[in-house]
Amino acid sequence: MGDGVGGQAKSRSILIAGAGPVGLTAALELARRGFAPRIIDDGTGPTPAEESRALGVNARTLTLLSACGVGERIIATAQPIEHFRVRSGEKTLIELDTRQVNGRFSAVHALAQGRTERLLIEALSAHGIAPEWQTAVVAGEVADLRKPEVTLRHADGAMETVRPDILVGADGAHSVVRKALGAGFPGEALEAYFYLADFRYEDPVDTHVAEISLFDPGMIGRLPVAADVIRYISTLEGFESRIVHPAKVAEKTWASQFRIHFRHVEPMAKGNVFLAGDAAHIHSPAGARGMNLGIEDACWLGWLIAEGREQEYSALRIPAVKQVLKQTYGLTRLITMINPLAIEARNLLAPLLLRFGPARLALLRSVAGYDTPKPPWIDWAE
Repeated sequence: MGDGVGGQAKSRSILIAGAGPVGLTAALELARRGFAPRIIDDGTGPTPAEESRALGVNARTLTLLSACGVGERIIATAQPIEHFRVRSGEKTLIELDTRQVNGRFSAVHALAQGRTERLLIEALSAHGIAPEWQTAVVAGEVADLRKPEVTLRHADGAMETVRPDILVGADGAHSVVRKALGAGFPGEALEAYFYLADFRYEDPVDTHVAEISLFDPGMIGRLPVAADVIRYISTLEGFESRIVHPAKVAEKTWASQFRIHFRHVEPMAKGNVFLAGDAAHIHSPAGARGMNLGIEDACWLGWLIAEGREQEYSALRIPAVKQVLKQTYGLTRLITMINPLAIEARNLLAPLLLRFGPARLALLRSVAGYDTPKPPWIDWAE
């Protein structure tokens, strides 16, 4: 469908704060439509490959990024996750073949966030655009939302005042742009901590399976990172002693811990200031929707700006955001149950429910990201 509203619109100045996957996607989607966005980030470079928080790249994201050529590059380097299962003891509660989803792509692939970012940066460079690292938006209120004025601080301490026509905040959960709008970030945090550890093995391991083992209470998830690296994520602090390693461990490459929050801002835009990704919504990694939902935001925003319809952005994105937050909240509660009666009911009902085709299809479409509105600018079928 339409790719823009003419040269005059494309001369509008656009500043994107945040050069993670969401900001880079926004810049790339705008650049391929003839805009010349400026993208800044207060970091020193892309996410280190060994510290990548986001791993899952779903079919919706691959569809969206195929338009700029990055979808195919992701497939060439990612690990396809062909099976997803949930076990409780010896009982399998959920077993999905992710290749059974309708569309061009299987439901989900695994690729470290840092590698995804580098593929996006490479594609963006073909348009003559590169992130300006160590350049931060200085905290302060945005007074004129129609022509936002912000101050930037460069690596050498020099200050710069800019007044872009459009400001995009893709600067993460602690977004300076969101705070400058005076926007709240309501929601809640789960009491439990989550822990993760990445292990590299001396030999290649099976990376085609993602699995969650429930210990009732507590869980350990197993996710592929690379051909010889597996990530384990758990609600149990001492979980590493429970891991059944598939091969001899070469090294533990990374470990971290975090709390899960469910928050979103509404509206996701004010005037000509727009929020995308973690700056607008954060939730559990259950279902691998975080980065993917943010990339979806960026693609919708790029298309709407090109169509001259950017004021529709918040109204179009909020329903999808609320839906995904609700789903991930439910999934997280299912795998973190502690009540014995609730656990027994879940273990009985989940396998029964998923014997029915519609329930399996709905879960597959959710994993694939196909349960949000289809992008109207994409011509091929999903």
